[in-house]
Amino acid sequence: MSAPSSGVPDQTPLFYALQNQRYARRRYIEDIEGITGRKLIVYFSKPEAAIEQPDVMAFGDLLDNLGGQDVDLLLQSSGGDMDVAEKLVNLIDARCRSFRVIVAQSAKSAATLMALASDEIVMSDTSELGPIDPQVTVTTAQGQRIGRPAASFLDGLTWIREQVEGGELSPVFFPLLTNLDPALLDYCRKSIKRSKRIAQKWLLRSQCKGQAEDAKKIAKKLADTKQYPSHGTMIDHEEAESLGLKVKYCQHDDELWQHIWRLYCMYEIDADADGVEKIFESSKVS
Repeated sequence: MSAPSSGVPDQTPLFYALQNQRYARRRYIEDIEGITGRKLIVYFSKPEAAIEQPDVMAFGDLLDNLGGQDVDLLLQSSGGDMDVAEKLVNLIDARCRSFRVIVAQSAKSAATLMALASDEIVMSDTSELGPIDPQVTVTTAQGQRIGRPAASFLDGLTWIREQVEGGELSPVFFPLLTNLDPALLDYCRKSIKRSKRIAQKWLLRSQCKGQAEDAKKIAKKLADTKQYPSHGTMIDHEEAESLGLKVKYCQHDDELWQHIWRLYCMYEIDADADGVEKIFESSKVS
């Protein structure tokens, strides 16, 4: 920790002053651990920073020396690569006795998938999960790279097929059909199936143990673009519970939640001040 029992920090005065924000956050992490009796690790990212392969090495450091302990993960992420999310969950499973996800503000898409792997999701009024419909990155005519729901490509193809069968297809669609990429459509189908399969697998070994039908039903609902037409749709603690997820709801004035929310606010402010997109942290590692 930043200060021994004497109250004098181990670090040199200049280094401690330069990194004081980091040590303040780590003291808050220790305070939360004192309340829960569990170890706390943090994965914080800004909306533009996706879950991606380089995260594995940093995340592994957070789990160092946590073997066999109960662990909470404070997770803030807009999502990213579900294959990497699977790797992060496997790391936690291999090293920890039990695993909870704490969502202070949002854990969306692939981050929602990670929450499904936990034994319990800790949420409050500010918390939200999201649908698990996979996104496909495409390049527009203007050269801009944007994400589009995989299901939208398939739904669009179905709609065009219906127009053809009805004899009403407009000539405006001819160039689109000429450039249609069968490989992309195949990728969309497989991505949707994989997302639901991962969700079902993780639910079966955590929140829906021995309840295969329940796990399948929850995974199907979370991937349903008719129920959740927008990828950014908010799933609050009440809806998460109604879906069948195990949620621990904390009132905003709850002692634990006050500590969690203050820590989250620190990450938001400090990330902006330092110009960083991600922070990986525990009481021992930054």
